Amino acid sequence: MERLAIGIDIGGQSSKCGVVTEHGVILEQTVVTSLIDSFDEYLNLLADTVKELVRKTADRGVVAGIGIGAPNANRLDGTIRYAPNLRWARNAEGKPDVIYLADRLSQATGLHVRITNDANAAARGEKIYGVARGIDDFIMITLGTGVGSGIITHGRLLYGHDGFAGELGHVCAVPGGRQCNCGLKGCLETYASAMGVARTAREFLEKDSRESLLRKLDPEKLSSKDIYDAAKQGDALAKEIFLYTGRILGHALGDFVKFSSPQAIVLFGGLTKSREFFHDEMVKAMNDNLMQVWKGKIEILYSSLKESDAAILGASSMVW
Repeated sequence: MERLAIGIDIGGQSSKCGVVTEHGVILEQTVVTSLIDSFDEYLNLLADTVKELVRKTADRGVVAGIGIGAPNANRLDGTIRYAPNLRWARNAEGKPDVIYLADRLSQATGLHVRITNDANAAARGEKIYGVARGIDDFIMITLGTGVGSGIITHGRLLYGHDGFAGELGHVCAVPGGRQCNCGLKGCLETYASAMGVARTAREFLEKDSRESLLRKLDPEKLSSKDIYDAAKQGDALAKEIFLYTGRILGHALGDFVKFSSPQAIVLFGGLTKSREFFHDEMVKAMNDNLMQVWKGKIEILYSSLKESDAAILGASSMVW
């Protein structure tokens, strides 16, 4: 019988789960909600989902374990620590807390569980199965609801002394800028994530009097997709929002290059679907913020994997 692994990608809105072979083939996958307030309720949902996936693939092989990619996850002790965007990862007072997810899920399923940061899992998936195959030094940046990162150096993920290295989404991109859920101000995540782009749109609509398709929408319900759709229709304000985002992201990428000298930066996540409107501005800003030794030499690559697949594949690879 073939050895199988379950990969789980936990996000603020949903959790994607899949059964993967050692060759990176996803046999079964499903999505469950992450919008649950109770950890016990979420754990039971996740455990039931895992058991159902095991049942569905029993004729294909034996599941050897579970790998999880999640925000603020720590591979050293199997915890999720103070994740602001996970509703179920909070204490009785409603504040982000330390959650022993790996141990609890292992007890609930009878399977060994390993856990890492979601962007680290995506980086593993890209390194093993995607566009970064053959590249030993790269930075993975995930542009989704938030901004995450995984740093591969000499072919290995960089974890640091405590397992939390690579929180590039919380590098200060704009000093004194927007309040971030992490408690800091001006974080890259508040500008270059899907939520950040929506915040930029609301600010632009307030200070810019130009006509825009975006004015027909409820500003409090604006999404990055709404802005993309408007840009596709030629909306000048929507295009300027993406240019602004590209400049901030590119400048930050230039800073990232300086400390790890990667061969490439791999961008992944829903916001990359809008890259036609920010790519050139982003690359220009990055190169403007680089020393001569790196100018024009850092590849910008976009994930070759389906959005739901990279983190599932990377998480599952921790089982082997």
